[in-house]
Amino acid sequence: MKYSKLNLAKEAINHKGFIKKIPDIFRMVKMWRKGAYPMRSIDIILPLLGLLYVISPIDLIPEVAIPVVGVLDDLAILSLAIPKLIREVDKFLLWETEQKYNTSATKVIDAEIVK
Repeated sequence: MKYSKLNLAKEAINHKGFIKKIPDIFRMVKMWRKGAYPMRSIDIILPLLGLLYVISPIDLIPEVAIPVVGVLDDLAILSLAIPKLIREVDKFLLWETEQKYNTSATKVIDAEIVK
């Protein structure tokens, strides 16, 4: 049986929001650390460092000293970190779905969109 990557992507990603993808993030990091999921280290470390920066009480521009600007630097970091992390999780979910269907009886093929 053949599966198209386009259909696998639709099934894998299923357009969940960021909050619903948090368990997927933990699963992705776990699989990456085990060596099962191939990913460049920088692609996961930078977004996670960005999220840790926002959570940590230590800031370059503290919210207590300069309330508006202090929040803006956190928002800037989040606006860079979250989309990158979501892209990586979507790639992971596609990879995970391919692994689920990639057996000897099934074959995953590349899909091409023709207009």
